Amino acid sequence: MDMTLRSGASSGSGRARPLVLLALVLAMATALLGGRASAGSGAVAAGSLPCDLYAAGSTPCVAAHSTTRALYSAYNGRLYQVRRASDGATRDIGVLGAGGYADAAAQDSFCAGTSCLITVVYDQSGRGNHLTQAPPGGFQGPAAGGYDNLAEASAAPVTVGGHKAYGVFIAPGTGYRNNHTNGIATGDQPEGMYAVLDGSHHNGGCCFDYGNAETNSRDNGNGTMEAVYFGNIKVWGYGTGNGPWVMADLENGLFSGVNPGYNAGDPSVSHRFLTAIVKGGPNQWAIRAGNAQSGGLSTYYSGPRPNASGYNPMKKEGAIILGIGGDNSNGSAGTFYEGVMTSGYPSDATENAVQANIDAAGYATSPLAGAPAVGSRISLRATTPCCSADYLRHDSAGSDAAIAAVSSSSPSADKAAATWIVRPGLGDASCVSFESADRPGQYLRHYDFRLRVDSIDSSALSRLDATFCPQASHNGQGVSLRSANYPGDFVRHYAYGVYIAGHGGSHAWDTSTAWADDTSWVVTSPWA
Repeated sequence: MDMTLRSGASSGSGRARPLVLLALVLAMATALLGGRASAGSGAVAAGSLPCDLYAAGSTPCVAAHSTTRALYSAYNGRLYQVRRASDGATRDIGVLGAGGYADAAAQDSFCAGTSCLITVVYDQSGRGNHLTQAPPGGFQGPAAGGYDNLAEASAAPVTVGGHKAYGVFIAPGTGYRNNHTNGIATGDQPEGMYAVLDGSHHNGGCCFDYGNAETNSRDNGNGTMEAVYFGNIKVWGYGTGNGPWVMADLENGLFSGVNPGYNAGDPSVSHRFLTAIVKGGPNQWAIRAGNAQSGGLSTYYSGPRPNASGYNPMKKEGAIILGIGGDNSNGSAGTFYEGVMTSGYPSDATENAVQANIDAAGYATSPLAGAPAVGSRISLRATTPCCSADYLRHDSAGSDAAIAAVSSSSPSADKAAATWIVRPGLGDASCVSFESADRPGQYLRHYDFRLRVDSIDSSALSRLDATFCPQASHNGQGVSLRSANYPGDFVRHYAYGVYIAGHGGSHAWDTSTAWADDTSWVVTSPWA
């Protein structure tokens, strides 16, 4: 954590020159009429994409990140890189054509039968402001050397303009950063930023941010950050309702308006696809947001810097973070699809044109076939040829999870032990938890990698241990269940026990033999 944030806006008037306004009007018309491509084209109309619009408004992008599409009409390069677990090989995923959508088929082919992590989110601006695995700072990450985890590459499937794509799924402990940037605002210089996020995926951990942060991954005091925050934490600031809120992380404060703490003008927002904006300059800043599928932007705050010391003038340092706070506080959850940072304080007219393009891009959900429905009673059948009559169950005499054959003639106790009630994820509501049908109040969880049924306390760790995220299966049957706090590990049966397992890791249960089959489960009707 420290995830405080005070946003800063520039003192620019926000009034565009007539020729700039004309360019923006023409660009907006292009975005509305020609921005959405047909499902087969993979490209969009020239001049209609966000960074073209910011350039037309004299506030050019200095960082542009997306795993779903190009953000310049002429961009025909890399969007992100994935690394597969089976052999450690990497592959860059690009666009289908200039100004087009992500080539998700390339990822699917490269990662088939194994899992992949997103290792790099490339900067499209040409300044080299790429995002990579966040290093330790004021807080340590769970990965080797205190680094944060990397996101599982297939965890956030969507469609954009009818094309399959993947977002960046941030589970607690996951984060990206660049502490050595080029052209990002420092000090009290003006800047703008937006992010398109999953408005249904959030938590109260600190802090799901995208934007400007400290270059040493530590809390360097009030005003050393300026980033978009999304979530429902209330420690530093909050708005109306129960959240989540779009706020500004300015270090040592999440600000929902001019005052520390509560500001009535910042409403709870929960659009499935959310555009979130923070911009700031000398003693001026703003929060804006809107539905990324339709409609315009609302301004939740626009005015002077916060009524607290240390934020006027700002002392921004110019690093870029995604999914974490400035000091590497990494307890947050969220999903990122695209975002940019600009040089200069964008006008509302420019941002409105960008929002029109985002609407026209055609973000839509991509339901997972065969996924377990929250509230349902289910059983989970193994798909490995040796064991296709076996179901995930707990031991009758103990708590360890195992697979065993269950049939209509099985004792009722065995049927009950192989039945689960699907609950919202205890550690991440966008995923699921499995309550034992015959041991109410006990949940399937991993402990020292072995799965068992257990009571869950209020600690974040135990709740994440009992949370699993359904994804497309590794062998084409059913679903695979990813650990919420170990992004590269999936629920797997091995020697009839059940574990969370990586593909080819250091444990016996990580063996690559039959890994794709062993980590794939068919959701069936409940045995009890």
